Amino acid sequence: MHLLEVKNLHVEVDGKNILNGLDLKVGKGSVHAIMGPNGSGKSTLAHVLAGKADYVVTQGEVLLDGEDILALAPDERAAKGLFLAFQYPLEIPGVATMTFLRTALNAQRKKRGEAELLVPAFVKRVNEVAGKLGIEKDMLRRGVNVGFSGGEKKRNEILQMALLEPRLCVLDETDSGLDIDALKVVADGVNRLRSPDRAFVVITHYQRLLNYIVPDVVHVLSKGRIVKTGGKELALELEATGYAQYRDEAA
Repeated sequence: MHLLEVKNLHVEVDGKNILNGLDLKVGKGSVHAIMGPNGSGKSTLAHVLAGKADYVVTQGEVLLDGEDILALAPDERAAKGLFLAFQYPLEIPGVATMTFLRTALNAQRKKRGEAELLVPAFVKRVNEVAGKLGIEKDMLRRGVNVGFSGGEKKRNEILQMALLEPRLCVLDETDSGLDIDALKVVADGVNRLRSPDRAFVVITHYQRLLNYIVPDVVHVLSKGRIVKTGGKELALELEATGYAQYRDEAA
């Protein structure tokens, strides 16, 4: 059984069809990259997986471990092991990063029927994870993403991912607008979290991120459907030739 299976997914936004019969299978331990031109439906797929409102699924299924998650609220999906890394992480003034992380982690544990982590155990765990990811302690004392550089915001997001230990990580154009150092932060974090039980769906417009997070499978999305699937060399081909041929194929 695949960890994630998307079957014949049709999605409307504001009455307009965005996804038109998308099929996707992602096995445990694998990294899948989804590439495509702007407007092809890449971010819509990420938002539908995460359970964001305003995306109307008119047909199809999204199975996580064989269970359809479309009826579940976002926090229930998170408790089942789904994590979405955003293109633009939110700033939350007045909320310390440590408080935010502890609240998120314990909310998830509670949903799973697990005991909440008390402060000493939580602090120990954060310090261990932050140390492995090269995250400064000073950053953990600041407000969530407030005054953070692009690279710091990404470090914070990777820290959340590492703490929550999701089974399926969806990165939605998380490389958008990043300089090379910030890009390496994302890639290093993802590469450290790769494991036989965890899968990644990396959604990106550009090939450069895939120099650092080398995917097992690359999919081309055009007009709301996957029109081609291949290995990592497909990303390089797209970089060289662009998306024009796929726009025509999907028409």
